Amino acid sequence: MNIAFYKPYGVLSSFTHEVQSESDAGKRTLSEFGMPPRVYAAGRLDFDSEGLLILSDDGAFIHRLTDPRYKLPKTYHVQVEGAPAEDALAQLRRGVTIKGYQTQPCGARALAADPGFAPRDKPITPHGPTAWIEIILSEGKKRQVRHMTAHVGLPTLRLVRVAIGPVTLADLQPGGWRELTAQETRTLIRGAMH
Repeated sequence: MNIAFYKPYGVLSSFTHEVQSESDAGKRTLSEFGMPPRVYAAGRLDFDSEGLLILSDDGAFIHRLTDPRYKLPKTYHVQVEGAPAEDALAQLRRGVTIKGYQTQPCGARALAADPGFAPRDKPITPHGPTAWIEIILSEGKKRQVRHMTAHVGLPTLRLVRVAIGPVTLADLQPGGWRELTAQETRTLIRGAMH
């Protein structure tokens, strides 16, 4: 079974979690959303990121989606602090150096309007004007989008993954999930073969 899930803010991308410190206690996991047994996340989103996760009970399918060789594009809508000037977006598109690593070229553009996501449990308190940008990556280093936007002077306030390959959040709301159609599964596999 293959599932599209809208991971809410403040939820780990796993079904269990080891408490290693006081700050870890009480963190929410995927186990509270009523998904079928024996599905696992194909990739992850940080605790403070939101959006599309694909889960499956098929290990080969998960491997194909997460193997960096296949470069399946992932699309993010990112609320940033500041106004995204064209030179900052051009830097993102070319790739930037973060933590000694040169990011691959990617898609980056300003969004004309607020995408209208459901309000977050923990409100965002910006220190100035904000804007939304879209970033499309074919790689996925830890906290990469946040590091990239900070590098060009646009700190990330909210990060929502809206698509993995051809699969989108569509009408899902935070905490909601649905089974992928056979066509979506085939298209994901084909996309992960190139």
